[in-house]
Amino acid sequence: MLNTILSAEKFDLSEIRLLRHQEKGHIPYEIWRDNRQSFDLYQSTQSIKNEGKLRAKYWISFVVTPKNETLFVGVYEVKGFMEGVDSGGSCHIYDLILDQRLNDLIGKLLIDWGDGERAWIQHTDRQDKRILEIRKEFKEPDFPGFLNFISPLSKINGLPRNWITTLQSSRGVYLLTCPKTKEQYVGSATGESGFWGRWQAYIKSGDGGNIALKSRDYSDYQISILEVAGTASTYEDIIHMENLWKSKLQSREMGLNRN
Repeated sequence: MLNTILSAEKFDLSEIRLLRHQEKGHIPYEIWRDNRQSFDLYQSTQSIKNEGKLRAKYWISFVVTPKNETLFVGVYEVKGFMEGVDSGGSCHIYDLILDQRLNDLIGKLLIDWGDGERAWIQHTDRQDKRILEIRKEFKEPDFPGFLNFISPLSKINGLPRNWITTLQSSRGVYLLTCPKTKEQYVGSATGESGFWGRWQAYIKSGDGGNIALKSRDYSDYQISILEVAGTASTYEDIIHMENLWKSKLQSREMGLNRN
């Protein structure tokens, strides 16, 4: 149990709050994974309405992973509010210091948060948590495979690094599905940066240079992969694959393809 570890480290359980950071799209997890300093700033900014719930000597922080796991990311000593910081009257900026105790478990310890997922602030002495796993090292989730890969366009920049590397090194045919109109667009990735490089064009411009997409308001397309080209495939081979999928899905007649 979590409180067994905390008691062994001489923490007073009544002086601790458990914080479980979760937003739609796993944003806190991505911030922590990519930039610890940015995560610390994110966590230190808290609504004034939560002041009473957060009043404690220590915060033990967790983030929710893409697999909905509750991952330990550190123990913070709360020194109070930062002086001279204008938070606009709606937030407190807390002065937090990362406590060195339990640092060896950061990114490795997983707990069972229980049923109260909406209660993201909890009292440690009232809510002892069951430890599910202590990993040897922090590890990103494995790439699910090309045919199992599905993601909203807005989320691909937050994908695990090993997923991005895989998508950069692979070419082939992909599918965009518009959540607004329910129409489909079949496209191909033929460049050196693979699927990843091609999808970045949609993020930058909103349409990737495609005629039908230019005529519409921005949409957060769902992305999936239809077929992966072999390493020896030529540009012409991939275009042939793309045209075949356009015919199969009739995306010219009933979708967003115009050629």
